Amino acid sequence: MKRPAAGPVVKLGLLQSDASADPKANLKKTLALAERAAKSGAQIICTQELFRSQYFCQSEDYENFKLAEKIPGPSTDAFQTLARKHRVVIIASLFEKRAAGVYHNTAAIIDADGSLLGTYRKMHIPDDPLFYEKFYFTPGDLGFRAWQTRYGKIGVLICWDQWYPEAARLTALQGAQILFYPTAIGWHPAEKKQHGANQHGAWELIQRSHAVANGCYVAVTNRIGLERPVGGDGIEFWGQSFVAGTSGQILAQASTNQEEILIVPVDLAHVDTTRTHWPFLRDRRIDAYGGMTKRLID
Repeated sequence: MKRPAAGPVVKLGLLQSDASADPKANLKKTLALAERAAKSGAQIICTQELFRSQYFCQSEDYENFKLAEKIPGPSTDAFQTLARKHRVVIIASLFEKRAAGVYHNTAAIIDADGSLLGTYRKMHIPDDPLFYEKFYFTPGDLGFRAWQTRYGKIGVLICWDQWYPEAARLTALQGAQILFYPTAIGWHPAEKKQHGANQHGAWELIQRSHAVANGCYVAVTNRIGLERPVGGDGIEFWGQSFVAGTSGQILAQASTNQEEILIVPVDLAHVDTTRTHWPFLRDRRIDAYGGMTKRLID
């Protein structure tokens, strides 16, 4: 399949779906969605966070470590083959087994020739009711990174990272034109009526603000479905994957509860234009930001 030469307009493909309890089935399904996205013209394709399983962090269970895999490994091998076949860039979110007792929430970045460009390990690890990630994931030690792919320079951050302006900024400072956020976030069903609208609104707003502050595109892939792997109320994942433009505007957004492949064209020339006309990077007072490296300033 012949792909167009790299140019200013690039088509993003976000894969929003539910997940079953069968990792092999989830991998097969996500590969099929990625293939459909590629055939629909997507050039950079992003999975949702930890797509190979249901969101297992709802409990602290040592059995769940069996879900982890090496990188490179079976999943990256499969996506590298697909990337090479269709000449697409792929961001695949995986549960990485680095060594005995050391596991990471990791995104693998695969270029359009099938090469594994590198990995990003989630830096900010939450520990909240039903989001017990500190039990499973060692904080990332690779720092914030950007990769030059065939279709543009991209940065990748993961879910909880999306609440931190510092993460977006440090990635954008490396030249990232698009920030991708593989995500697994939703409502506690009992809280949805009272807090649901505000929770979703804050999640969307903070990420749109990263686009504004850094003059770049932001692409977020979330999952859907009610998952109750340990019983109880579980988590109702709210979907609504979206792409924000360089001024924070919503360019496209998926539904709350439907499996979708969101195909969104973005013009990378707008990044240069936005950063020139709104020169926030130029006007940063880097001489005055030393306090940012402290927990609090007394």
